[in-house]
Amino acid sequence: MTQSTRSLSNYSLYLSLTALGAVLGMLASGYRFETGPLVVAAFVFLAFYFMGHAFLRSVAFTVWVFAFVAASLFYPAAFGTWFGLDLKRLILPLIQIIMFGMGTTLSVRDFARVCTMPWPVFIGMALQYTVMPLAGFAIATSFGFEAEVAAGVILIGSCPGGVASNLMTYLARGNVALSVTMTSCSTLASPLMTPFLMKTLAGQFVRIDFFEWMLNILNMIIVPIVAGLVANRILYSKAPWANRARSLLGVAVPTLVAGIVTAVFVGEHSLAFLMPLESGIIIGLALVGIVALLKLAVSVLLRGPEDWMDKALPVVSMAGICFIIAIITARSREQLLTVGLALIAAAILHNLIGYVAGYGCAKLARLDTTACRTVAIEVGLQNGGMASGLAMNVLQSAKAALAPAIFGPWMNISGSMLATWWHRRPVAEPTPIGPMPETTMP
Repeated sequence: MTQSTRSLSNYSLYLSLTALGAVLGMLASGYRFETGPLVVAAFVFLAFYFMGHAFLRSVAFTVWVFAFVAASLFYPAAFGTWFGLDLKRLILPLIQIIMFGMGTTLSVRDFARVCTMPWPVFIGMALQYTVMPLAGFAIATSFGFEAEVAAGVILIGSCPGGVASNLMTYLARGNVALSVTMTSCSTLASPLMTPFLMKTLAGQFVRIDFFEWMLNILNMIIVPIVAGLVANRILYSKAPWANRARSLLGVAVPTLVAGIVTAVFVGEHSLAFLMPLESGIIIGLALVGIVALLKLAVSVLLRGPEDWMDKALPVVSMAGICFIIAIITARSREQLLTVGLALIAAAILHNLIGYVAGYGCAKLARLDTTACRTVAIEVGLQNGGMASGLAMNVLQSAKAALAPAIFGPWMNISGSMLATWWHRRPVAEPTPIGPMPETTMP
């Protein structure tokens, strides 16, 4: 870290503490609702401080989430409607953009790797889709949550592993290759497993249509990831075609035109079969075209850095998740103030069960310590963005989205603490842990 960056980081901390002091002073004077701007400012400056701190950088995203949550609690109308557009309608495309970003970090070899390590992947997949959904069901019924909130707790447990698990595994000295493969495989299985688990466990709380859920997951998750895999080839291929202006333009123009054609004619009889996957296909084609154009501009014409996408994706993903959580919080403000503490306790317990059961069962399966750490993190960390999107777009319930909105930030805090603790305790086995993940998406 440069001296100027360190000074800016320290300045942000002073501003955060000053804002916090002002908040405490106003509360002591009886000014409760007027503290909103200062509370938001305190979190924003604290997030900038964390981003400039090597040790705290991994949880800066969570502080940003707190800033957006504070803003949505104090000013819920700001996250309701903009220029006649209900912001809830942005949740689906934001999730699709985030999943596209996940796809750009993957390649076919990440899926093929299962053939070289089938037993650890099988153990991780089995635990992912048994421990977390069953724990979610037990917690939801034990805490006595109302139906929609209970369904949300089960939903977060029924989703695949989160992308943040790959970074946490690296920091914990785990097996990054195994982590990426487990995340990829559990995500591919989600169109079948998530609807099945929700139908089986949450069907008593809310209505679950298996095929509706399957199609929505294909549209929201799988189609954008496939588009991201295509973009991965465009971005990182060393083949001559991937670095020539004519070739990149030849990719960009047809994909953008195909996206426009799909958007205009999908309702027609000739394209009606695409309707369940319409938005995913449109977003995917558009983003592939945009990536090709950006590579043409940044890498070929301007001779910019090759890792420009790796730097941009984490920012886009974090901003998207923060905005989604703010939209959800604004719509369920009263419920959050009522059951918030219970949901926080449920999220902490759910996450802890995932870590403990994941590590313990992997140990019983005779996996090495590096793999045990990987499985524990994979099982404990869930795809909160996917759960939030399904809650809002399929269940049509902001109450059901509360549990994913709380679980997501908490798992980043707990995952960072666990990864740091394990990082300081190197494993004895000389197992290769793999390279640093290309992105730090939440």
